[in-house]
Amino acid sequence: MLSDRDFFVLPPHEGMVDYGAVFGNANPVYIEIGSGKGEFISQYPTLYPDANFLGFEVREKRIRNILKKLDTTRNPNVRLMVELVDEGIRERLPAESVEGVFIQHPDPWPKRRHHRRRLIQPVFLEALAYILKKDGFVQISTDHAEYATWIEREFAQCPLFKPVFSETIQNSPHLENHVVTWFEEEQRRQGYEPQFMFYHKV
Repeated sequence: MLSDRDFFVLPPHEGMVDYGAVFGNANPVYIEIGSGKGEFISQYPTLYPDANFLGFEVREKRIRNILKKLDTTRNPNVRLMVELVDEGIRERLPAESVEGVFIQHPDPWPKRRHHRRRLIQPVFLEALAYILKKDGFVQISTDHAEYATWIEREFAQCPLFKPVFSETIQNSPHLENHVVTWFEEEQRRQGYEPQFMFYHKV
């Protein structure tokens, strides 16, 4: 009998992910980059049982915490990868195979000398466009105002995407089926309002 970890966590391997082999079906695929404590990846997929969700999280401790929230009966359409995501994601996921990407509160690396470490960079946007289907979407949340401006500027300079809304959204209850993560709740408690940005692949 498979353990929960064996069921949910893909073993380390090289090359492309085979969705059919991983999920056992050909349903649409969505990914979450930075699954954190697992609120989104454990709750959101239950609303869409006919879709598959692949969560990426680099920290093993967080993977263990996420597994506590997952259940093989309730979350049969969820899988996890213990992996750092960068532009190399185009070497892991097939071209034009992903319907949507959720990026929850990426590290803002606030010091100027660390800005090059930020996830949202031109080469990463090109990689996202590579794995996304036409009209696929990217949804990003951040509570860091300067990083939000950075993200908007990077997407504005990338011809592969167009914004869904003219302004960022700050009222999460108005987002469809929004899942409040621990990090979002904690930042709100400290007085930081998250901003939500949406883009479609052209």
